[in-house]
Amino acid sequence: MFASSAQHGRYPASSTTPDPHDRYRRVQVTHPFHPLAGRDFEFVVYRQNWGEDRVHLRDEDGQLFSLPATWTDVAAPDPFVVVAAGRCPFTTDGLLAVADLIDRLRAERDSAEAVKKIMP
Repeated sequence: MFASSAQHGRYPASSTTPDPHDRYRRVQVTHPFHPLAGRDFEFVVYRQNWGEDRVHLRDEDGQLFSLPATWTDVAAPDPFVVVAAGRCPFTTDGLLAVADLIDRLRAERDSAEAVKKIMP
């Protein structure tokens, strides 16, 4: 009775099992200013390190290295960059970050000057 109910069918693949089709997947560096732009490398793994999505790759000599995923063809292109089509070199987030940095540097400079004025 128990033997007849046991099935030797296929089980779903483990989520930790690598996909055999991805075993030798190639990833291209797409960042236009990176020295490796246009070259492709063997894909090893996609991970999030310290809040940043990164791809780990292996070069022709077998050396392991990593790059931000957005610098490769692994990540989908930034919608802003696609729509801008090269007409705008800056993103809104990038400009806001620069403005914030300028504000912080000015505040540090002003506080340093205030301390100097108090000192004899």
